[in-house]
Amino acid sequence: MTRRNVIVIMTDELRRDALGCYGSPIARTPTIDALAANGLVFDACYTPSPICVPARASIATGRYVHETRCWSNALPYRGKPESWHHRLRDAGFHTVSVGKLHFRGAQDDNGFSQEIEPVYVRDGQGWIHGLLRERDDLFDPSSFAEHIGPGDDPYTDYDEKVCANAVEWITNRGNRKDNNWCMFLSFLRPHYPLTCPPRFYEQFDPEKMPMPIPADPASGAGHPVLEWMRKSCNYDAPFDDAMRRVAIASYHGLCSFVDNMVAQVLTALEASGMAQDTAIIFTSDHGECLGDRGFWTKMVMYEEAVTVPMIIAGAGVKKGRVLQPVSLIDLYPTILELAGVPAEPQTIPHHARSLLKSGVEGDRPVLSEYHDYGAQTAMFMLRQGCWKLVCYPGFPSQLFNLESDPGERRELSGDAEHSGILSNMTETLHTMIDPEAVNRLAFKDQADRIAELGGRDAILNTQNFDHTPAPLA
Repeated sequence: MTRRNVIVIMTDELRRDALGCYGSPIARTPTIDALAANGLVFDACYTPSPICVPARASIATGRYVHETRCWSNALPYRGKPESWHHRLRDAGFHTVSVGKLHFRGAQDDNGFSQEIEPVYVRDGQGWIHGLLRERDDLFDPSSFAEHIGPGDDPYTDYDEKVCANAVEWITNRGNRKDNNWCMFLSFLRPHYPLTCPPRFYEQFDPEKMPMPIPADPASGAGHPVLEWMRKSCNYDAPFDDAMRRVAIASYHGLCSFVDNMVAQVLTALEASGMAQDTAIIFTSDHGECLGDRGFWTKMVMYEEAVTVPMIIAGAGVKKGRVLQPVSLIDLYPTILELAGVPAEPQTIPHHARSLLKSGVEGDRPVLSEYHDYGAQTAMFMLRQGCWKLVCYPGFPSQLFNLESDPGERRELSGDAEHSGILSNMTETLHTMIDPEAVNRLAFKDQADRIAELGGRDAILNTQNFDHTPAPLA
């Protein structure tokens, strides 16, 4: 197998349709769009969980959340099970992370030869308030709405530092001729706070921003689990339409900011002389609701939260477009294949498939899970073909046809004509997991963690936060 260098560029909270290459009429993302035009683009890539820490544990290990048991932002990856970073390092690659990891911390062997400017979960514990899933009062909704529009923010400062470090590392590496390398380059943006550098914010007129999709009952927005989530994380409460437009303009400006950083990194790669031997992956850990159906951030199973961009380009990659649903867990075998590291079947996670072989396996089912704050019960999403099932143990399921209704405006589980599809999708989900048993296990593990932390009152007496602080300069 031909050995290649690999760069994995991971953004945070980037919804798929915020990029020009995925059809956005207002995006200004020329670098990412050019990467897509010359690479392999996936139209239906799903996160294993619409929240940071569980998603990133699954991305590292190629395993779904119920397999890693990193259920929430308070149960981070601790270096086990083995990651693709470990596999590449063991094969002689220099593995370097630059930027956000959201693992427990440096005390664990995370599989990297070198970690530059890492962001771990706060204090090695993460967002422990999210363990209190019975609560609906742990967020101050005004804090989200107060940080929109043009301005400075520590997240922006951090990402600029990460970008500069990545450029420097690539530049210096171009002067060396030793073993191959893999870089995991991870930005915080466009994750909120939605405070945008002025020169990027000014590219977007708030008056021309599209308004969010309304919380129409026909779309299933009134489901009791979603109503509780909306109450628990009611970021939309302080907004009026003018503020929503400013926030949406800010988000698109942050996407342009990310595009600019990607341009700097790819320019450095070309100048280094290593581009012809390097494969590039661009993606995100999850999406962003951006006010759709009354939700901001993520933490639901609508497409805006669970789909992510996935673009593979550079050495060893053919151009094309893939419609088949895939998952971020598929990065594990994909990166090994791009790097030219043999992937013995017994070492590849059970559900993961190489994205370079997508399109040949028919209607493979893809899973996403959510077990964190605001969820009275687990949320399981199953995508297979054009159908999408959302299962809430103890509550009614939801069904969507994404071919005829890509915007999920009509929830179909109550239609008699779709009862057979609903039954088949539910049966398929049960071949992958036992939803009720997984739900019980998640609550048990979280109860154990609450006890380890001294109980609910002890958690409530610690400082709460709604996003991981950027490292101090």
